[in-house]
Amino acid sequence: MKKLLLSLLLAASLLPAKADEGMWIPMLIGKNYQEMVKMGLTLSKEDLYSINNSSLKDAIVQFGGGCTGEMISEKGLLITNHHCGYGAIASLSSVEHNYLDNGFWAYSYDQELPAKGITALFLERMEDVTDEVMKAVGNKKGEKFEKHYKKVVEEIKERTEAEGNYEAQVKSYFEGNQYILLVYKRYTDVRLVGTPPRSIGKFGGDTDNWMWPRHTADFSIFRVYADKNNEPAKYSEDNVPYKPKKFLPISIRGVEENDYTMIFGYPGRTNRYEVSYGIDVAINEVNPSIVIPREKRLEIMRKHMKKDKAVYLKLTSYYSRISNYWKYFIGQTEQLKRLKVIDRKRAEEAEFTKWARKSAPEYKNVMKDFETLYNTYRPYAKHNLYYSQCFKGSMVAAYGASYYDLYQELSKNKPDEEEVAKQIKRIKRGYQSLQHSADIPTEREIFAAMAHMFYNDIPKGQHPDIYQKIFKSFTGNNMAQIFSEFTDYVFDNTLLLDSNKFNEFVENPTTEAMDKDPGIMYALSFVYNYDEHYKPIIDKYYDDKEVLKKKYIKGLMEMKKNDLFYPDANSTMRITYGQVKSYSPQDAVHYDYYTTLDGFVAKYKPGDDEFDAPEQLLDLYNRKDYGKYADKNGQLRTCFITTNDITGGNSGSPIINGQGEWVGIAFDGNWEAMSGDIAFDKQYKRTICTDSRFIFWIIEKMGKAHNLIEEVELHR
Repeated sequence: MKKLLLSLLLAASLLPAKADEGMWIPMLIGKNYQEMVKMGLTLSKEDLYSINNSSLKDAIVQFGGGCTGEMISEKGLLITNHHCGYGAIASLSSVEHNYLDNGFWAYSYDQELPAKGITALFLERMEDVTDEVMKAVGNKKGEKFEKHYKKVVEEIKERTEAEGNYEAQVKSYFEGNQYILLVYKRYTDVRLVGTPPRSIGKFGGDTDNWMWPRHTADFSIFRVYADKNNEPAKYSEDNVPYKPKKFLPISIRGVEENDYTMIFGYPGRTNRYEVSYGIDVAINEVNPSIVIPREKRLEIMRKHMKKDKAVYLKLTSYYSRISNYWKYFIGQTEQLKRLKVIDRKRAEEAEFTKWARKSAPEYKNVMKDFETLYNTYRPYAKHNLYYSQCFKGSMVAAYGASYYDLYQELSKNKPDEEEVAKQIKRIKRGYQSLQHSADIPTEREIFAAMAHMFYNDIPKGQHPDIYQKIFKSFTGNNMAQIFSEFTDYVFDNTLLLDSNKFNEFVENPTTEAMDKDPGIMYALSFVYNYDEHYKPIIDKYYDDKEVLKKKYIKGLMEMKKNDLFYPDANSTMRITYGQVKSYSPQDAVHYDYYTTLDGFVAKYKPGDDEFDAPEQLLDLYNRKDYGKYADKNGQLRTCFITTNDITGGNSGSPIINGQGEWVGIAFDGNWEAMSGDIAFDKQYKRTICTDSRFIFWIIEKMGKAHNLIEEVELHR
């Protein structure tokens, strides 16, 4: 293994990096440095990543666990996407103080609002621990591997966290061919400072999502707080603004076509080493099984949200999360087909097998093993996805499923009292979360629709036994009525939604009480069916795939010793680099690299949920009051596109120019390249960014937040 990694690094140091494609590990970014300089970078390697000195990586945070944010002042000011702060903004809003719809600006520290549940995770350092992990796990597989892997990881984490106020993670790269220790500091006192109205921050809604041209000002601003020693601390009025090791200066000079751009961020997951058999299952089984249940849930939620603003505020963040990847998987399927990715993969796999037969016999059956693996999984793929997307698509059903571990413990001859207490504490938290998150009329309809959909779409031989009981007890005129009547019975009688029954149960939890409760009985029937009959098959599929992919990637590295490899995204910090660039998505169609406020106003539809706009913006537009943010032609640019390689998790990532200045913020990918998580396409792949000038024009002209303009380092 050590020899393999050394050969990989050697190849990386000798060969030019492939521009645009690649999510590169920061501590190894030096291997790409010469290519980056050729494209326009003027900073040193140490400016990008350094352990001993401040560097760009110190300005970047993982925001809220699923997005990226960056520091833009020496006083802890953080900027991220509007859709990344959306949940926090919605939670802070009410019908009376609707910050989501109307926007919010704090003009002093004491006006900033605590954003509960939001954290900022700063990377301190990275360290390769491959040798230590490999020595501990050897050639072990399955449960033996997991046992030894968990043990060595825990040892590494314990000794690292003993050094100070750190949070340590060990992550796998190249499907287990490399392991890296990541050392963080997590700050939990994060406060909302500013956000534009939703009509600007989410301009275009679902219609424009994943599309270019775009005109969205997708940003929100927070501040990170620390104790007086600049260390992480729980929220306190005594806390002070965090002093970052590094913050990004803001450039409002703008970008032009072919300008160098660089992104630091926390991309979530890619699957670039997926084989043709896996892509076929994704297109025909997995993606439709995500899209169909989500589409129905969104339809129901929209209906209820339109009727009541309070319901809208309660559900809007949840709706946005569901909607985003509902459309994503539609686009991914379409582009995988259009770009004929399966055919490309098959050609690569044939080349691999030919090489293996001639030069590395240990890999000659890898593709055959993949074919067998996916053929075995295919009959259960829809059930696997419907279990999470359809059955658990109902908040009530998903909460009912959380009682399974308690039921299992209470079923023992001598239940462990500590474990029972632990499970009771967990379901109490879940109960409070359900009361906060769920709108019951909406949930009734979703619960009935999901129960009906699972029944219709999953083979009858894979059904849980609850369906037999439903049809014995409820005899409506049609299936929809049967499931509606059953749902009413559940919602009217379950302790999951009745505080008196719930409090009585947690004081004296028994399996008998759960067996009699229709909501718990329904949910546990699904969980038992899945755990007993399908989870073992699906777990074995994932375990076998992990072993096989590790072997395949190792073989690829041996086959292409002179190629530069990058690992799939795994929610750790990565660097990507590229250029500002227009593109032509189809014959006779050309998209320029930027949009303007003219295009924003052209899309404007008064009163529309997706394309409305504040009167203040329209007034400023009519007067062409752009100030110092206008470009050389007197226009206000709104968004631009680059060739940078990103995925989910990169939302909120900074767009950094060759001088290390912040020129915009990444917020989306484009429709024509939504196959990118599986297959990067250099011709079509674009990152959609909000221009720094549009953002700071809104802050200054609409928000009147001159305090923020004065706080940042603005370069003209």
